[in-house]
Amino acid sequence: MIHLDGHGRPKPPLAADEPATLLGFLEYQRATLDWKSRGLGAAGLRATVGVSTITLGGLLKHLAFVEDFWFSRGLGGRDPALPWVTGEWEADSSRSWSPSAEERYEELLAVWRDAVARSRAMVDAALAEGGLDGLARRRSPNGASPSLRWIVVHMIAEYARHNGHADLIREAVDGQTGD
Repeated sequence: MIHLDGHGRPKPPLAADEPATLLGFLEYQRATLDWKSRGLGAAGLRATVGVSTITLGGLLKHLAFVEDFWFSRGLGGRDPALPWVTGEWEADSSRSWSPSAEERYEELLAVWRDAVARSRAMVDAALAEGGLDGLARRRSPNGASPSLRWIVVHMIAEYARHNGHADLIREAVDGQTGD
């Protein structure tokens, strides 16, 4: 049974096997990003803190990219399914950190949620094939392939770092705080 906290995030299990524990923490971090970006208008999606150019809309886009990069491309050996990556984006990849004037919260959230859904499917397939020790299909430039375990731990760290950014930005937007 999944227990949710006061913000609708699934609590990681206190005593479970390694896959359930790691995936529980990844789902908690994903749900934290969802909570921190929830219900924002255009100004909230584009708000920054201090000298940083990171925005909540940009975090949704960036983490959609990272989900596809590590799970679809790396683990599964598939091309990422990123509808917002265009030739323009390839010329200036920093664009993924800033929503365009036309992008709305619902669209950005859908892009991120679709990437997460693809990632979950890739993880389920990889766990069925070889467990956490299974290797990514795409090799890094040095020829090494990370294990599913490494990718999941990397994604937990990626989300945790960016959720710290999201926390600061959201507090600046409307005063909402919380872990």
